[in-house]
Amino acid sequence: MKHSRRYRELKSKIEPKKYSVDEAIEKVKELASAKYDESLDVSIQFNINSKKTDQQIRGISNLPHGTGKKKKILVLTKGEKEQEAKKAGADYVGFEEYIEKIKKGWADVDIIIATPDTMSDVGKLGKILGPKGLMPSPKVGTVTFEVGAQVEALKKGKVEFKTDKTGCLHISVGRVSFETKKLRENLFTFFEDLLAAKPQSIKGQFLKSVTLSSTIGPGIKLDEKAILNELHKGGS
Repeated sequence: MKHSRRYRELKSKIEPKKYSVDEAIEKVKELASAKYDESLDVSIQFNINSKKTDQQIRGISNLPHGTGKKKKILVLTKGEKEQEAKKAGADYVGFEEYIEKIKKGWADVDIIIATPDTMSDVGKLGKILGPKGLMPSPKVGTVTFEVGAQVEALKKGKVEFKTDKTGCLHISVGRVSFETKKLRENLFTFFEDLLAAKPQSIKGQFLKSVTLSSTIGPGIKLDEKAILNELHKGGS
């Protein structure tokens, strides 16, 4: 992949070493050059066999300071739960009309929550929603009757994470404009939840590589061993 001159100039300012979390956050903030407020992104390669279903990693994390991004949430439900979802701040609420819109290609949302009584119909949309990462799942709480609580949690900073087909994971943990302390707290909260989601079938080294970057900035390698050591000490 050919990078722009701007990107190459920024990359030249990164030392060929593994940075501590604090160093990496400061370096990302220093190199962020877009005219908009870039996100702070984490990319992780795991020491897993992505073809084995029991080694796929998936979970949720409640980032204490949120991601800085407004999430569009659709709640697929019927009856009294519609009012609960609307009161909690869901952007779209309904059932049949949205099922039809999705079938026609509509997907202007970040998250879809569905109540269990709708899943017989929602499940048929798996081939459409699955590839887009929008399929509701009980594992991450997006198939639930507690729609109000779920919408509120997601609006405040609850995020879902999962490995892709290559066994990698990409997630945003805030905005470059956030204070370093807040980004650090978000990052370590995510790592704690990531370790908690580690499947028992994964033995030996878990994190193969961890990279931090802004939305359009170059990647900065983190010292994954230092991250694990700090987590095991119980402090962030």
